[in-house]
Amino acid sequence: MVLFLQKYDIIPGMTDKFNEWAKTAIPRILSAPGLVEFRSYRPQVSDRQVATTYEFADMASWAEWHSSEAIQQLLVEVRAYTVNFSTELWGSSPTVPEPIRPGQ
Repeated sequence: MVLFLQKYDIIPGMTDKFNEWAKTAIPRILSAPGLVEFRSYRPQVSDRQVATTYEFADMASWAEWHSSEAIQQLLVEVRAYTVNFSTELWGSSPTVPEPIRPGQ
């Protein structure tokens, strides 16, 4: 599995506009090829910080998804509402290559 993590802060005063944009962005995120799972998180103490995770079967799937025109357009659009944008790309651990769940 490959995990792509994005973190950013919504610009003060832009939360409502960001939330409206997100309603149109999420279907486009999901329609791009290669994505296995998408999640979004916010801390309990702030409505302006966002962390999103995207899971892919492998690096080739991430590369196809990330280079798609739809995703490149979304990356441009999100910058109108956010600051402190960062990304991380993680691959599977050689120690724990598959998920381990309690009771396994």
